[in-house]
Amino acid sequence: MNAPKAQPETEWSAEPEAASRQEPRGQNDLASETAQVGVGAEAGPPSSEASAGSVTLSAEEFEALRRKADQAAEHWERLLRTAADFDNFRKRAARERQELQDYAQQALLLRLIPVLDSFEAALAAMNSRDAQSVEKLQQGVQLVWQQLRAVLQDVGLTEVDATGQPFDPALHEAMAMEERSDLPEGQVVRQLRKGYRLRDRLLRPAGVVVAHRPAEKTEPPAQ
Repeated sequence: MNAPKAQPETEWSAEPEAASRQEPRGQNDLASETAQVGVGAEAGPPSSEASAGSVTLSAEEFEALRRKADQAAEHWERLLRTAADFDNFRKRAARERQELQDYAQQALLLRLIPVLDSFEAALAAMNSRDAQSVEKLQQGVQLVWQQLRAVLQDVGLTEVDATGQPFDPALHEAMAMEERSDLPEGQVVRQLRKGYRLRDRLLRPAGVVVAHRPAEKTEPPAQ
């Protein structure tokens, strides 16, 4: 008779028993395991490569990351608003600068219009056959000169008077030399053209004639 075949030994695993003895996990543990970077709530089961590169975050870390993302979005919106405000300011400044250039002389022209009126009155007096036309012309020209001078002085224009002054190359322009034995060398003999300055800036030097001492005559030696 044949001997009965030996029955294969059954291998018992302790895993089901250990699993049955495993305590239930809390809500925080479940939240910690499900909050992973790069894995969405609706995503399917991750691949082996994605599982290897994922990072598990706790609920506190996930909340802190969300707050930082919200702050970054708020800062970005604020940056966009600031850039838009600066662009509007730049355009407004350019427009105001152009308007200032176009109408900078408006106040000066308003003050010169009465001077033009006085010139026209003087010209009208010249064409008149009245016996007093010459006197009226003189009065008109005098009035024009006074008005124009007052307007220019109000805007900061001053005269450079070089009469009787030593020659100053920073303020005077020598237009001629004249031999004078009664004046020191470099003295202004007379002024041919007035100079003008705008506050501290020289606009035009005064044109002057400068004194020059005559050369001393030497007598030839006696033979």
